[in-house]
Amino acid sequence: MSNEILLRHDTDGIASLTLNAPASFNALSTAMLTALQTEIARLHADPSIRVVILKGAGKAFCAGHDLREMQAARTAPDQGRDAFETLFALCAKVMQALQNLPQPTIAQVHGVATAAGCQLAASCDMITAPTGTRFGVNGINIGLFCSTPMVALTRKISPAIAFEMLTTGAFIDATRAYKIGLINRLTTPESLESETQSLAATLAAKLPAALRLGKTAFRDTSSLHTAEAYAVASATMVENIMLQDTDEGITAFLEKRPPNWT
Repeated sequence: MSNEILLRHDTDGIASLTLNAPASFNALSTAMLTALQTEIARLHADPSIRVVILKGAGKAFCAGHDLREMQAARTAPDQGRDAFETLFALCAKVMQALQNLPQPTIAQVHGVATAAGCQLAASCDMITAPTGTRFGVNGINIGLFCSTPMVALTRKISPAIAFEMLTTGAFIDATRAYKIGLINRLTTPESLESETQSLAATLAAKLPAALRLGKTAFRDTSSLHTAEAYAVASATMVENIMLQDTDEGITAFLEKRPPNWT
């Protein structure tokens, strides 16, 4: 395994990012967040990448913030509050940059996704996970309400269930996570990789321009009133249908043949 804290592997238009700090259960240290920020920016500018997969090395997906680093910052004479403000601002930027990627994103979760690790998974468009995986926003158990993970979580599942998780600190297993809509594909541990790759390949086969337009509209309409949402969605449909490749897709469908996209 490379000594790099974040690994990237590209194949067939699919980029896989692997959090590579297994000794800390891939904690979101400042170094990890900075590496993610850099790589996400590269992905945003890379039109050859159609889908992004995010996963973790070792026994877990991500155990959240690096508590040892945070405690060191608390006691350092020149850090304290300023260090925490910088850390959480960086984390928020990374999560939003991940959400704003034009490509669909899939979190391939195993082991545990806790606190900011659960936030990281929920910031992706879709999640795959095997039975036995656990999700939690358990900061309350050490006296720290998971306020920033709350933002991503409440945009994935019902507020009542999210509030229960946030206030009790209790974990939910992958089976319940699937039932409440937190994860998209529930797999066995043995089939996690193949199921994730299959989902990514399905997405990668679609027209990239249509996916990018659609993902932007999906995000932008989520907080709008119905009339405003239809205005944005209609404008997106017009832009999409005017694409040359979309014309080819419709023609191919009518002629009962595969599309020849450029």
